[in-house]
Amino acid sequence: MALGPGTSELTPTIVTPPRLPARSATVRKQFDRRAAAFALHDFLVREIGRRMQERLEVIRLAPRRILDIGCGVGGERTALLQRYAGAEWIGIDHSLAMLRQGALDDRSALTRLTGLWRRPRAHWIAADAGALPVADGCIDLAFSNLMLHWHPAPHTLFPEWKRVLSTNGLLMFSCFGPDTIKELREVFTRAVPHATPMPYIDMHDFGDMLVAAGFATPVMDAERIRLTYASPRQLLREVAALGGNPRADRATALVSTRQARELLAGLAARRGDDGRIELTFEIAYGHAWKPTATERGLTRIPVDTLRARLRSR
Repeated sequence: MALGPGTSELTPTIVTPPRLPARSATVRKQFDRRAAAFALHDFLVREIGRRMQERLEVIRLAPRRILDIGCGVGGERTALLQRYAGAEWIGIDHSLAMLRQGALDDRSALTRLTGLWRRPRAHWIAADAGALPVADGCIDLAFSNLMLHWHPAPHTLFPEWKRVLSTNGLLMFSCFGPDTIKELREVFTRAVPHATPMPYIDMHDFGDMLVAAGFATPVMDAERIRLTYASPRQLLREVAALGGNPRADRATALVSTRQARELLAGLAARRGDDGRIELTFEIAYGHAWKPTATERGLTRIPVDTLRARLRSR
């Protein structure tokens, strides 16, 4: 490369996207086991979904097709279809049991409301979030609530999600941040030294992933939600319902009776003045748009137009 006076050749810095030590097959099995009782413990998922819906209120959008990635039992389906009348909802999840539970609940609700079965504007598809069985550019809104932190290589998902979005289509997502269940992690690592809890990715890294994937005007922000629990067992039960530990290198040894007692005692020692145990959840939110070719620094000009310009000269 030829360099001008006073310049020097710089070695570009290569940033390695963060990866999570998760195993997709383990994630699928864990949610398959939780599907039947998931609705009993999904308060946090529903609350984050509600807050994402509030964010959509200030965004001008009229999607024809909505892709709900990691939809689980379809908790956001009704709200999205009510917000965007006439839209088609497509739910994608890796857990077939979660999809079946959601479709069963959907059918039961329609039967109660109408007394008969009618075809809804909803479709349930079992698929990997990184290999969507969806045509290029046919989705106007890609929506993902608390799913990204379960994928081992989230940076590989954004190019795929951008592929299925239409030009000027919107991506909106939420996921757990690094401070999620930090109180439980602290107690757990003291009581069970061989434990290897799941890490979570910082929101700034997700912003970098969006830029690298070619999304336009990405916006990231985060908040902390603190929930309280009446007992250590209730806390552990609720956290377990949100998903297990899908690490490929997690310890296989069972927790001993002594370690279990230390864990429960450590959590009980964290009771506040009201007698309840507090647990933090850091939630990262992101949204970005699929840009036009011009916004990416490219302008598409038909060959016939170029020829006409040359003839005019």
